[in-house]
Parts: sequence; structure tokens; C-alpha cells
Amino acid sequence: MIEDDLRAAFARHEPLTPPTGPLRATIDRLANGRRRRRRRWQTGGTALALLGVLGIGVPLFTPERSGPPPTADLLGESSRPVVTGALNILLLGIDGDGREVSRADSVLLVHIPSDQSRPYLVSLPRDLGVPIPGHGTDKLNAAFAFGAGFTQPDMSKGYELTRRTVAELTGVHVDAGVVLTYPGLRKLTEAVEGVPVCLPQQVRSVHTRRIFPAGCQRLDGAASVDLLRQRRGLPEGSLDRDRNARLFAAGLVRQATDQGVLTNPVRLSTLLGTVGPELLVLPDRAAVLDLMRLVPTLRSVEPIGLSLPVTEPAGPPYHLIADPKLAPEFLTALREDRLGDWAARHPERVDR
Repeated sequence: MIEDDLRAAFARHEPLTPPTGPLRATIDRLANGRRRRRRRWQTGGTALALLGVLGIGVPLFTPERSGPPPTADLLGESSRPVVTGALNILLLGIDGDGREVSRADSVLLVHIPSDQSRPYLVSLPRDLGVPIPGHGTDKLNAAFAFGAGFTQPDMSKGYELTRRTVAELTGVHVDAGVVLTYPGLRKLTEAVEGVPVCLPQQVRSVHTRRIFPAGCQRLDGAASVDLLRQRRGLPEGSLDRDRNARLFAAGLVRQATDQGVLTNPVRLSTLLGTVGPELLVLPDRAAVLDLMRLVPTLRSVEPIGLSLPVTEPAGPPYHLIADPKLAPEFLTALREDRLGDWAARHPERVDR
């Protein structure tokens, strides 16, 4: 009897039930939107994971950045506060396998602006004379050796002292870092089946006598390491090597993009595994991979290569010095997240 009464009640109220079509369409639309957003965030995190390995950044969020640094004041920079939202990742290329005392052959600051437009690769010349905390003034590349120690070197401590040195020099907060040895670079290059690089001038290796012609070419692992070691015989020495390192990093990103690694988590994981202990991600690889899922997709992964403007010293100790005319403006643009404007005003200083 109760069952019959319930059926009769449902039958009486059925005409009052709103149509389900519009409601279902709304639910589907919201669900699809959430899926699209989730895919964009996941793709962005995956892309930046690879970018970190390639030296184009493994970013971490930090709550805020504020206050001008002491070195920035010495260089005559503006005292305006640092803009929040930009990310800065420090890449160190080490001239060894990490098991012996090494200096940082390449010091690259990867700047990802707050508008998530594209990465900027900023070379900090290894021969630049800088204050190294606790060690006086020396070449920038010495900070890694001082920090790592001379018996049983610790790469993480070498990175940390270099990070502090770079932060004081540039006035920006360094969010995370990557240390890559030459063996790691070789493995990485082989894993992506070679890297295309377009060189503006011929490079002759003083180590193997290999000739890298001007123009575009594809480098295997051994050739990549050989090229990035070269500075002797180049017109501007280590500055030319820094430029070649930026060109190589950009080519590596293009190659990985063409192979679909940036959108394939399985291939990305495999690539990370091939590098092994020759890659150190700081502060912590697991934490970085966790936080990268929060990073939105870059509008372009094609980086812009720049270098801190420097000039030759007039005498001993023959360390490069920051260009008194251009360096303050450059560092202010970096701190205030306006590198795009600076590059537009100085196209001659952008990698071609």
C-alpha cells in the first residue's frame, strides 16, 4: 500500500520536474573546463620540469621578494622594491664529474617573468670579479669551489655559496637551482638524439682539434661537451663560450619540443632517469617536481639569451668588471621584471 502511494505521488509531481538537458549541459561544460585547466597546468609543470634539466629552469614559488641588495646599491641601482611573481633559477655547469674540486664553467640565471611569456637566459660571466661571502673578492666561478670544499667536494654546498653570491650580485631572489656536470650533459644530449646549434662563428677545439663551422649543425653528446669547454682562441674568450652555452640550451629545448617530450610525462621521466647523479636539482628534486604542478604553461618556451654587460679591467687582478654604464640599467630591469623592455632597447645584445 505504501509503495502504491509513493508511486502515485511521484506520478503527480513528475510534470513539475525541470528538464534535465540544460542542467546536464551546464555540468558537462564545467567539467570540461576543469579538465582543460588541469591539462594546461600539468603540461606547464611537465614543460618546466624539462626546462629545469635543460637549464631553462625548475621554478619554485616563494611568498615574496623585497628590498634592494647591498651589491645592487653599489652598482647604483634604483632602491625600488623587487617585483613579486617572477621566478629565477640558477644553472651551474661544472667542469668535471662532481667528484673532485671543480669551478663553475657556466653560470646561467634563468629568469621567467611574472607574465609567463618566455624564459630569459642571463649569462653571468665566470671571470667577473665579485664579493664571495666569507672569501673576499674573487672570480664568480670560484664560489662553487670555495663552497664545495677541497676534500670530498659537496656539490650542494658549492651551489649554495654560488647562489648567495649571485643573489647579492643581481639583487634577485634565486628560487631554485640545477647543477649539471659534463657527463650529465653528454647523457642528456644523447637522450634527445642530438642538439641543433647555429654558431655565429667557427670554433676550433683546443682539446680535440675538432672544427665546429659557423652555421647550423647537430651535435652529439661528445661534440656538445667539446664545444661548451671552448674559450681559448675565441675572440671574446669565456664570453663567447657563455654565448655558445645559451645557444646550446635553446637548441636543446627546441629538440625536446620537436620530440614531444614537453607534453609526455613518461618520456620526461625517462629522460630525467638517463642523467642520474650527474644532475643535482636544489633545494630538493621531489619538492620541485611537486610544486611544478602549480606553474602555468609558458606562452613560449623559446628563450631569449642575454648577458650581464661587463668590461675589461684596466689592471690587476684582471677580473672582468660590471659595465658602469650598462650593468646598472640591466640589473634594474632584471630586478623589476622588465628584461623584455631592456632587450627591445638593446637588440644588439640579444643572441641571434
